[in-house]
Amino acid sequence: MLPLSLLKTAQSHPMLVELKNGETYNGHLVNCDNFMNINLREVICTSKDGDRFWKMPECYLRGNMIKYLRIPDEVIDMVKEEAINRNRGRGGGFGGRGRGGRGRGQFNRGGYGRGRGGGK
Repeated sequence: MLPLSLLKTAQSHPMLVELKNGETYNGHLVNCDNFMNINLREVICTSKDGDRFWKMPECYLRGNMIKYLRIPDEVIDMVKEEAINRNRGRGGGFGGRGRGGRGRGQFNRGGYGRGRGGGK
């Protein structure tokens, strides 16, 4: 499970964000980008020592200032289910990448034309 896929799934869910300076932000995730910058709405900010609180309608948190994120377990379960469903669709065939298999393309002649044996 990749962090950005987890954040994309967590959109519109509540979360707690702690910054490197000790401040915490509780709110609903609105958006995130590839740098892990986060937009929250209905935010309650708590000071480092925990004695002051601020309520904000919206805030922006820069990704490189984030220490950790606390995300609800239901979001983590949703990401795991998506990964399982994505892998179910795969299967069959000749494996993953490359030109594997025994085809009759330009380079794989299907066994004809070289070595012993005749062919058609």
